[in-house]
Amino acid sequence: MELNDAAPINLSSKDIFTRYFTQYPPEISEFTFTNLFAWQEYYDSLFLEWHNHLLIFSKSFLEKWQTPLIKDAAPLFFFPPIGQHPEEIMLEVFKKRKDIEFHRVPESLASKLQEKPEFSDLSLNLQEDRDNWDYVYNKSKLIELAGNKYRSKRRHLEKFLEQYEYEFHLISDEWLEKCRSFQEKWCIINECQKNKDLQQEQRAIDRLFNNYSDLDYNGGIIIVDGDTAGYTIGEMLNSNTNVIHIEKAHTYYEGSYQVINNLFLKHCCSQDAQYVNREQDLGIEGLRKAKESYHPHHMVKKFIVYKDQR
Repeated sequence: MELNDAAPINLSSKDIFTRYFTQYPPEISEFTFTNLFAWQEYYDSLFLEWHNHLLIFSKSFLEKWQTPLIKDAAPLFFFPPIGQHPEEIMLEVFKKRKDIEFHRVPESLASKLQEKPEFSDLSLNLQEDRDNWDYVYNKSKLIELAGNKYRSKRRHLEKFLEQYEYEFHLISDEWLEKCRSFQEKWCIINECQKNKDLQQEQRAIDRLFNNYSDLDYNGGIIIVDGDTAGYTIGEMLNSNTNVIHIEKAHTYYEGSYQVINNLFLKHCCSQDAQYVNREQDLGIEGLRKAKESYHPHHMVKKFIVYKDQR
């Protein structure tokens, strides 16, 4: 495995990623080309094909953004391999290198890895990565918001629909500039310039907007009296799950977040989608509370795999 052969993720790589994700449908929210491309600058991601698997890694992510678990001078961040036997590839990588950590490893893959004798032989460890677990919801329940547990969500939704004359449009070239202008205002209100995470998110959103015609996402925008009240961006993650990458709304309009979520699922989300992956909470208390309040159907649990260096 020669890491110097790796290349950065750019638009010319799209066909390679599409081929792998089509053949090996992903479970984790990070694994769409749109998402990896958008966050390229944040992760400083590189990729290469090795033994018919796709490897995505970063030489600088752990140094810049996250405290590594191993005591190496410059540990490498790896996403789970994509291919037929990712657990075998992980073991082979660990046999060749000790300066790595595999992150965002879904529970299904972690279980296969633990069953291998080499897991113990190589002194590998698993650590839960709760902040990056994906929240997955039943799509029909999010649309209907029926029953007592959704009462407050339903009330906010109904209040918006009763109080405002609104338009909902699918995102297109025509409406993209409205989304861009709204995002700029949202960042001013939320002081993105003072928050490194929001700054990185803004860069990712800019890449989405600037490359709209070359990416496969869809989305919707809500207009109230000529003013943008919110927008959202998503796409299919696999055959039965839609993933929401970005969702922004103006809280001046009560119920705006409930409405953009509801209308996106009704009008933009594929009829094949039974579930909606709304990504992780990143350990942010308010975000965790908000995601839990929608009562997820299940969580996609993720782990970090690393080598014990004692």
